[in-house]
Amino acid sequence: MSNFPSLLQQFRSFCFQNNPQNIEQAIEYFSVLGGMGWTVDMSKPLETIIEEKVLANYRYIHGDITKITQSNRLHHLLLSAIATGDRREHSAFKKAQTGRNEGEDSIDFLVDNNLLLREKSQMKPLDEKEEVSDKLLFTLPFMRFWFASVSPFYKGIKEGEFDEFEKAWENAKPEFSNFIYERLVLELVKESFAKSDPLQKIGSYWDFDYNINILAKTKSGKIIAGAWKFSKSKAKKSELTKIKETCEAIDLKPDIYLIFSKSGFSNELKNEKGEGLKLLAQKNLNSLLQDLGKSDLIENTNKRY
Repeated sequence: MSNFPSLLQQFRSFCFQNNPQNIEQAIEYFSVLGGMGWTVDMSKPLETIIEEKVLANYRYIHGDITKITQSNRLHHLLLSAIATGDRREHSAFKKAQTGRNEGEDSIDFLVDNNLLLREKSQMKPLDEKEEVSDKLLFTLPFMRFWFASVSPFYKGIKEGEFDEFEKAWENAKPEFSNFIYERLVLELVKESFAKSDPLQKIGSYWDFDYNINILAKTKSGKIIAGAWKFSKSKAKKSELTKIKETCEAIDLKPDIYLIFSKSGFSNELKNEKGEGLKLLAQKNLNSLLQDLGKSDLIENTNKRY
């Protein structure tokens, strides 16, 4: 597992190989096709590529995936539950209608076979009796797309009927890339503090009642708490207020607040920027692609559909 490429490594490889027009297109296409090593014609609409590379080759891709999952029904149910749910382990068990013991055995298999990674909350809840469920991450973006949007509609797809898939994808597409944005924002935060005060750890916080998108600790001991916003509206001062209220509720005293916004910030929020508040925008993600070169290309043995 330690030798498995990170999401950032996969993203840099994808962008070097396929030369996207901008960071937004890079993330949108990578969210669906990332991790497979496929050459992608970025001049084509994403839906066209999905039909040509994925749907038209359903039987072959399905066959390759089942070699990993051993055609185990529970594995497939859990993978779809994770891909379409909140990623919490107990939620996936409930959605897949399986017991904890069987579910944990299945998750262990999927982790051991490099399909999933476990993610833990960055802090213990105030009530130490609370058992906070792990979250589960797909190691390859394409596998998340497959089990969220392709596998559930296999009956029609394998017969060449894509209407059901297309309708579901139209509804899912607007927010589908948000997960990749989340993971890349965490990488951006790491990079942002790398020179001044490197991070010792970073992730998210969650319990039964509260959630903090970004929670990190620097080498000097400073606590960073932050939020991300991916909608088309600008982030407002109310976003900062929400983070502060959540931190107060869980008895956390951050040294720095941080907000990432895909669509920019209100003037009122910009005026709050200073040592205690860092603002990051979509354009800042371009720094994750600096100095791309051949060394970033991951050698991949997947079939070139």
